[in-house]
Amino acid sequence: MAIETAAYRVELDSKPFQIRAYAPLLEATVHVSGTRDAAVSAGFRLLAHYIFGGNRTQTKLAMTAPVLQTPAEPRALSKQGGVSATVASVSGWDVSFIMPAGYTRETLPPATDPSIRFSEVPARRVAVISFSGFWTDGNLREHQAQLLSFLARRHLTAISAPIYAFYDPPWTPWFWRTNEVQYLLSD
Repeated sequence: MAIETAAYRVELDSKPFQIRAYAPLLEATVHVSGTRDAAVSAGFRLLAHYIFGGNRTQTKLAMTAPVLQTPAEPRALSKQGGVSATVASVSGWDVSFIMPAGYTRETLPPATDPSIRFSEVPARRVAVISFSGFWTDGNLREHQAQLLSFLARRHLTAISAPIYAFYDPPWTPWFWRTNEVQYLLSD
């Protein structure tokens, strides 16, 4: 069964790195406190409840990928493209689902949970490293460092904290999983 993903165009492909140009999209986001691992699980449950009919009109929405997780604290940003935003140093996280194409803020079913907020995300350029395996803190840190090194070699500037993207459910065998670390890039 195919799951909808965010639309993008690849500007540069240097496996496992890519520079992508994403089209505008609509996200549903919740803020969750705690460790990264606990926060992504709690955020996923809240957002899954919304898309599986736990909204004011009891409308079911299609699942999309990836599930996105970003540090929610402004102090997690740094001039080095978020290098100070190590997984262990952050206690607040934003977890987001991309809403299926064709919806607008006006046509999405209203949330019953006030912690869910919707935002229109403009077109943007994103640096990405893709990898398989578990989404452990160590694995994310390792790939985050590799992506920052790639950006430095290319003289590209990250303008966000790291964005962690998870494409598969936790029961997917580690060798079939697709995970990413992403950074927004300046134009």
